[in-house]
Amino acid sequence: MRWVPRESNVPSVSICCPLPPDRLCSVLRASRHRADATASNLVFPAGEFSDPAVPTDSHVPQYDGRAAVTTLRAMSAEDNATRPLLPNGTCHTHRTPPSLRVKAPLFPLDHLEHPMTELSGGPSLPQERRIVTAIPGPKSQELLARKTAAVASGVGTVMPVFAARAGGGVIEDVDGNSLIDFGSGIAVTSVGSSAEAVVRRATAQLADFTHTCFMVTPYEGYVQVCEELAALTPGDHPKKSALFNSGAEAVENAVKIARAYTKRQAVVVFDHGYHGRTNLTMALTAKNMPYKHGFGPFAPEVYRVPVAYPYRWLTGPEHCADEAAAQAIDMITKQVGPDNVAAIIIEPILGEGGFIEPAPGFLPKIAEFARANGIVFVADEIQSGFCRTGRWFASEHENLVPDLITTAKGIAGGLPLAAVTGRAEIMDAAHAGGLGGTYGGNPVACAAALGAIQTMRDLDLNAKAQRIEHIMKTRLAALQEKHDIIGDLRGRGAMIAIELVKSGSKDPNPEATAAVAKACHAAGLLVLTCGTYGNVLRFLPPLVIGEELLNEGLDVLEEAFGQL
Repeated sequence: MRWVPRESNVPSVSICCPLPPDRLCSVLRASRHRADATASNLVFPAGEFSDPAVPTDSHVPQYDGRAAVTTLRAMSAEDNATRPLLPNGTCHTHRTPPSLRVKAPLFPLDHLEHPMTELSGGPSLPQERRIVTAIPGPKSQELLARKTAAVASGVGTVMPVFAARAGGGVIEDVDGNSLIDFGSGIAVTSVGSSAEAVVRRATAQLADFTHTCFMVTPYEGYVQVCEELAALTPGDHPKKSALFNSGAEAVENAVKIARAYTKRQAVVVFDHGYHGRTNLTMALTAKNMPYKHGFGPFAPEVYRVPVAYPYRWLTGPEHCADEAAAQAIDMITKQVGPDNVAAIIIEPILGEGGFIEPAPGFLPKIAEFARANGIVFVADEIQSGFCRTGRWFASEHENLVPDLITTAKGIAGGLPLAAVTGRAEIMDAAHAGGLGGTYGGNPVACAAALGAIQTMRDLDLNAKAQRIEHIMKTRLAALQEKHDIIGDLRGRGAMIAIELVKSGSKDPNPEATAAVAKACHAAGLLVLTCGTYGNVLRFLPPLVIGEELLNEGLDVLEEAFGQL
């Protein structure tokens, strides 16, 4: 293969590279769009190189030659396959003749603005906490001013830093700070940002086509994702799926499907639950601020009942499951009537409400009541699904087999995709044309989902989540012994939380929660808060985070508590 500069006045050198084509492809993709003033973009001469992920059209793929050459040098050294570049730019192999020959712009490699491992995000990004400016730095402050002028103020941000790259367990901002990520974009980048299989499959799909609308001209990727969902979700019954764009959209469609199947209207949800920001899902959501305040009126026929919240159950956690289930069933029976209920919707681990694990036995009792009364039992696994809790789905921890499961977030490695999966006879209840949407199941997002699922299998991310749980709970339990304001430690897998209270009581302590989060942010650890009372610190690290980095993040958290 030969590269030619886009600009005729850019000198070139030949470099012999023994890397196989698939590895070279990954280098080229990593270096795409990394050009700056000292390096020219390059194009493929048509027909001289075959990469299934990019077309051979000479005017489409554009790469930063400097980033590619530098990365090639690093990979070659890593493979012990080549000597360093010679002064004239030529690279000779130790043991094999060159398998590929490329031409790239000549530039002073000793004057790179960034270390070569930082030229791209994804798995190659250095896994380290690095603070080089105040948080936020000057470039982030400039962008924040632009955001204030251009973006609606209702769109808030947790940290006032702007991301430049991310990968593994870190996010690098535009000022060069490298932050430990305990948020995963709210449980989205479980496989890491720019996971290799996600990028590879999405890149290949981008080169083929970006959109046709599945309702107009279908494509295989959509079908493949639905087949994977049928195989992965609990239960061995026949299943079907429909794909959408967001978690809220999935929940809305689950309600539509349940109503079509049962010919009923009422929907039952639970205290502390969160299901989205659309009108219907705001009605389903328990918390007023910031999700519902001032946005009503909301959709009717939504009824809320108690959830088994062990830490705050008045008669103690040992009575929580039985008493909460009895209260919920009694309220449904007396206030709504089981024959009027289309669906009962619950998160197996309540997310925004505070990472609440319902007391063991509560969910099976509610599911059995639903089955006995012809009610569709819907598990909202949008935050807890896809290996997040150490199982493919959190429902599996209590052997639940929901009628419908809603998924999103971690399903596609960061691309927008959501799904409703369920019993075939229920999913088929909606009339033809009743489900869908212009962008639902976008082909690029489907390709990314297949890459994410492949990564989860290949890396056994369920086992990794269980390991993260062991490390985090061990460290956090020790921290709880030192600080009595940590009232409760809970969660499963890499979905862990601590609830902060005022010393000597169970009164919520949102002030301390905010202070700890702020101290963590300033020290380079991204953490999130949640909870109906705003007093819960939640931890959602990428499942691919290294243990050393995970422990360093917990060190930062411990130091933040020491500052209270």
